[in-house]
Order: sequence, then C-alpha cells, then structure tokens
Amino acid sequence: MIRYIIAWVPMVFIAIANGAFRQFIFARVMPELRAHQVSTVLGSVLIGLYIWMIVHMWPPSSPSHALLIGLVWLVLTVAFECIFGRFAMHHSWEHLLQHYNVLKGRLWGVFLIWLTLAPYVFFSHLQHLTKVCGNIILLPIMSNAGK
Repeated sequence: MIRYIIAWVPMVFIAIANGAFRQFIFARVMPELRAHQVSTVLGSVLIGLYIWMIVHMWPPSSPSHALLIGLVWLVLTVAFECIFGRFAMHHSWEHLLQHYNVLKGRLWGVFLIWLTLAPYVFFSHLQHLTKVCGNIILLPIMSNAGK
C-alpha cells in the first residue's frame, strides 16, 4: 500500500497546477463558479490519466484492493484539503465545506467520488483487456509491474 500512498503525492502537484491554470486562465474569462466547474472537470481528466498510468504500472491485486487504494486516496485528499485549507490558507470551515455543495453547482464531491472509484474502474478495465486481448498490448506498460 505504501507505493500507492507515495503515488498520491504527485496528484497534489497536478491539482495545484490545475488550480493555477484556473486562476490565470478560466477565472479571467468566466464567472468564478463556472471556472471552478471547468477546472474540476479538467482536474478529473488529468488525475484520471495519472491514475490510469499508476494502475497499469502497479496493478492492484484484486478489485477490493483497487477500492481500498481509492479510499486511501480519498482520505489523504480530504485530510490535505482540510489541513492546508484551514491552517495554511486560513479558510473558515464554512468556506471549505462550500466546495461540497453540489446543489449550488459545486463539483468537488463528484471529483472525490471519481478519485475513489477510478482505481477500481481502471483495474476492471485492465482485467477485461487482459482477458480479451491477452498481455500483448499491455507488455510495454506492465513490464515493470511486479518490481
């Protein structure tokens, strides 16, 4: 599990880069809520691509292991957001919780669901590809999977 915890760290940098992109590009041409929505979708795609790479490099041992990885990443992400947001950025708890309000157009909760389920989704897809196509198309990516 330690390799998946370490693999979570680059997600922080992907999210920071995405947030900077939102502030410098999207926020200048659209309302704040729309900029957050677009940024959340973009971040979901970028993190999804990264998770796809991780799952292919280091396949989980089972569907339940893939779900556990997602749950660990969820806990790490929410803990980081709360600790960094509250103590480094000095945001109020009310401000932090606003990002979870889907009824007001906030998509952060949807992103967290994706983050949690993505390892399972990509693991299942990898299992299906292996059954249907064999390891032929996966060999270049999976050659270091067990190392």
